[in-house]
Amino acid sequence: LAHLDDFIRSLPAGRDTVVGERGLKLSGGEKQRVSIARTILKRPPIMVFDEATSSLDSKTERAILAALGEIARNHTSLVIAHRLSTIVDADRIVVLHQGEIVESGSHPDLLQHGGHYAELWQAQQRREQ
Repeated sequence: LAHLDDFIRSLPAGRDTVVGERGLKLSGGEKQRVSIARTILKRPPIMVFDEATSSLDSKTERAILAALGEIARNHTSLVIAHRLSTIVDADRIVVLHQGEIVESGSHPDLLQHGGHYAELWQAQQRREQ
């Protein structure tokens, strides 16, 4: 779940390790993975992920997104992201620009439309190369 098994095994007291102010300090990526796991375990009817994978390396992010895709299949999920690769499998993408909705659709539809989303996608793809 959220690729925490190895991390938990490495902790001094395993699952009983105290974390936070008076315990073990977690990195940004570790905090995000713990938050994702907690959300999944609660099984809420609506899941909200606000930049949920921004502190993760690409490999971990891909693995967690694949797992979330399976879990979210029967749930409503709202994903807020600047890294567009995290939302390409979304049923519907809503594009905001300066607080206004400027586009809406699936990833392929938005790319074909050639608007703001397509420009952002192309810019991010160039940066990753």
